Amino acid sequence: CGVGHTDDIDTLGNRRLRSVGELLQNQFRTGLARMERVIKERMTIQDVEAITPQALVNIRPVVATVREFFGSSQLSQFMDQTNPLAELTHKRRLSALGPGGLSRERAGMEVRDVHHSHYGRMCPIETPEGPNIGLIGYLATYARVNEYGFIETPYRRVENGRVTDEIVYLTADEEDEAVVAQANAPLNPDGTFAERRVTVRYMDEVREVAPEEVDYMDVSPKQVFSVATALIPFLENDDGNRALMGANMQRQAVPLLRSEAPLVGTGIEGKVARDSGVVVLAKRPGVVERVTASEIVIRTDDGRRDEYRLMKFERSNQGTCLNQRPIVRKGQRVEAGEVIADGPSTDRGELALGKNVLVAFMPWEGYNYEDAILISKRLVKDDVFTSIHIEEHECEARDTKLGPEEITRDIPNVGEDQLKDLDERGIVRIGAEVRAGDILVGKVTPKGETELTAEERLLRAIFGEKAREVRDSSLRVPHGESGIVVDVKVFSRENGDDLSPGVNQRVRVYVAQKRQISEGDKMAGRHGNKGVIAKILPEEDMPFLPDGTPVDIVLNPLGVPSRMNLGQVLECHLGWAARALGLEVASPVFDGATEEDIKAMLREAGLPEDGKTILRDGRTGEPFDNPVTVGYLYMLKLAHLVDDKIHARSTGPYSLVTQQPLGGKAQFGGQRFGEMEVWALYAYGAAYTLQELLTVKSDDTVGRVKTYEAIVKGENIPEPGVPESFKVLIKEMQSLGLDVKILTADQREMHLGEGGDDVDASARALEMDTMPGDGRVVEEVPAGDDDDGDLLDDEAGDDTGDLDEDFDMLPVEGDGDEDFDWDDDGDYDDFEPELDDDIDGPGRRRLRASGGGSDQ
Repeated sequence: CGVGHTDDIDTLGNRRLRSVGELLQNQFRTGLARMERVIKERMTIQDVEAITPQALVNIRPVVATVREFFGSSQLSQFMDQTNPLAELTHKRRLSALGPGGLSRERAGMEVRDVHHSHYGRMCPIETPEGPNIGLIGYLATYARVNEYGFIETPYRRVENGRVTDEIVYLTADEEDEAVVAQANAPLNPDGTFAERRVTVRYMDEVREVAPEEVDYMDVSPKQVFSVATALIPFLENDDGNRALMGANMQRQAVPLLRSEAPLVGTGIEGKVARDSGVVVLAKRPGVVERVTASEIVIRTDDGRRDEYRLMKFERSNQGTCLNQRPIVRKGQRVEAGEVIADGPSTDRGELALGKNVLVAFMPWEGYNYEDAILISKRLVKDDVFTSIHIEEHECEARDTKLGPEEITRDIPNVGEDQLKDLDERGIVRIGAEVRAGDILVGKVTPKGETELTAEERLLRAIFGEKAREVRDSSLRVPHGESGIVVDVKVFSRENGDDLSPGVNQRVRVYVAQKRQISEGDKMAGRHGNKGVIAKILPEEDMPFLPDGTPVDIVLNPLGVPSRMNLGQVLECHLGWAARALGLEVASPVFDGATEEDIKAMLREAGLPEDGKTILRDGRTGEPFDNPVTVGYLYMLKLAHLVDDKIHARSTGPYSLVTQQPLGGKAQFGGQRFGEMEVWALYAYGAAYTLQELLTVKSDDTVGRVKTYEAIVKGENIPEPGVPESFKVLIKEMQSLGLDVKILTADQREMHLGEGGDDVDASARALEMDTMPGDGRVVEEVPAGDDDDGDLLDDEAGDDTGDLDEDFDMLPVEGDGDEDFDWDDDGDYDDFEPELDDDIDGPGRRRLRASGGGSDQ
């Protein structure tokens, strides 16, 4: 028998890329097949003489399949526009999930693992943490996709031990038989290898061979990595896990008010900025004729005028600010392809996601315990980490069964003080400062007959339609939000705008806010060194250098050894030397500065060679006991901002079945008091606290209204009643055919009466349960079994379900608050209560029009 070998299912030679054209083609094919079937059916039915093409052909099935593909395929995603890098990498994402792919549950370890054929094709570092790890990857820097959908990577051809300049693109199959040398193998001037033995890759092994046996050579050390990974300096000194976090967190950096390029970069920042498309490039060579904040005019060499319009303070998909600034002057000569305007997070045509700040590695009074960060008040005062965020609020006037809704300034039961910023149409004016609860768009909805009292019905009988009652359904600023109105867009049928059926008018209001860095914000470096700001200290209290300069940030040295991301320390030293010498340094991945280079630069800058100095305490002026590592680190402010996370509730919406409060900020929900928290109160014997939590603060429908009333009137809180969930349990048992009776202590049968209308009436009188909107009880989707209150998602993050054309994603409380949040893996989430970067599920939380209630 012969010796054979089995095929490797995980090699990229056996996996191909299906790009959007192919997926769309498949959808089209099914649509056309359906259309064909309909046409054939009609041809058999209809009379041959009277037949017309119009009567036969119905293009509906084709349109429907294409719509479904773009509307609800899990591979059709909301673009991540947090910053230019996020946008670029989202377009280079490779997913093993989706139609025709794997599902997260069935994907084993082997599929997720790094394979030797990934070399130069798929990044081994950048992938989400969490359930999608290894299933979502990113294209390597120099990789390209060939016509058959296989990923190719470039190599330099080697002939008889001499490296040529010929570039060959190889697929994983073609590379299998090849012997490939490293990109930084030392060469002689004539292109021959300088050493007698060359370190090479063959299949999944590393070997040492004679130069004559080498077939190819890598083109660059960074060809192995993706764009985000190649932006990390000193990647070679970081542990893989932390490099993964660093690559992922760069995509979450918020564009700041003033961008600043890193002192220590890797040399590809300029390329990333250009390829992301956020900077403006000159189309033809010429001389700048005119520059304003919003436009650049260039007189080209052939006498034509090129006009470039700049984007000013637009809203990105993630609510960050897109703004372009000119960087050329009048009379300046520009060449074709030169950068003439910076975009968000770019500085002089280079990617600039964060700021260079002076960092000291030392503990400080426990304020940087467990990765917390201590920062100086200077960073707040000088707007170093200030960013602009723009929220979009939408309001629609629809046709209802009782008549059309109307956008108006004339709103029932609203005082003039609340209308002061509305124009005559009832829409807020641009420039108005708004707070939570303020009216953005005044809107009234017709009330039904059922909602009228006897007196109102009598008036209507006498005066006819005139006295028809309307209720206030205005768009208000949601809880915890505020800012300045920067733009208003009005779409209406009359102006010929394309609106969905049943909508007469649509108004979009854009509210901007300036967010300074504050306690609770998340910051990170490029090496996976993330933390939350614990305290902002006055500059005069910060530790200071011998020349009196106070440091900007104090990081805990204990964050380094166990994490093994030493790249941050090397970056810190090199940054200090670079700032002192007034240089910007490029240290490419796996080809960067060595320890000797850094020491030499520190010496040249006249700084201590070990990068340490004696710091003094800003409060006492006393020196600290030991020398401290000081230097410049590039720090990012991430999209997890405390203002978006903070949340409080007194009363609000309740679940329909269990009558318990909903969960999550988007639903204006309460904090879950779960099984284990109940045990904690058992353990302390806190019986009354526990009883309150399980009854009047949760689902005792009568008791909670009476308690609220008692608090308002200053009376004693009454005895709690029976929780609704207990009644549901009894009903459930009765529906199984069990005869369940409830007896009191003295053996009398107790009837579980309903709360009744009187409770509802007193709740209304107390204006209780007023959520933004009208505070009705809401039906919600059953929760999954993950305890964090998120709902489990379906397959690969298509959190929308199949949407009808006329069923938009409804926010729970019809208050126009459709906020699409982003997780690190970039599948958008509607209504996700928490943007937590350690739980990296794709879209979780799906709202349906109806469905079983849940007990969150």
